[in-house]
Amino acid sequence: MISPELPEGKILPVITAPASVLSTVGDEVDPIDPAVIQLAADLIATMKISPGCVGLAAPQVGIGTQIFCVNVVGHPKAVTTHGAFALCNAKIIEASRWKAGREGCMSVPDLTGDVKRAGRIVVSAVLPGSGEAVTITTDGFEARALQHEIDHCAGKLFLDRVAGAHAIYQRKVYL
Repeated sequence: MISPELPEGKILPVITAPASVLSTVGDEVDPIDPAVIQLAADLIATMKISPGCVGLAAPQVGIGTQIFCVNVVGHPKAVTTHGAFALCNAKIIEASRWKAGREGCMSVPDLTGDVKRAGRIVVSAVLPGSGEAVTITTDGFEARALQHEIDHCAGKLFLDRVAGAHAIYQRKVYL
């Protein structure tokens, strides 16, 4: 686990497109601000109770800042995993092995799409709570999840990255 201990989080409502916060670049945050630390805990708590959710960014709960959480542990597509963690002010510093893959999003609940993403990335960020600078190297599904959440913090949805209407699909519902 990358993140330091966080307080207990509360469940936040997830907003959906076309909410304007989802298309606005988030502000950088102070990772040792108590409100940011609490937001990290709230994002993780909300992600944990959301079926199929492997990441959640502050803009998705209506807060235009650069903080998100990810946890791909146990996902069938995940090979490399770093556990459940939250990152502030994350930037991709290396990206390679580009490949298309299907993505969905809690803020776009009815659609999925094929998005070309790097299969290996290096991310620099700061941990909420400790303020420690970290560099994370990952690949595969975890790399895709990180890129998806970093996009949210930059005001982008996966729909902004699909090749066109032919690469957008109605989400399947399993009963």
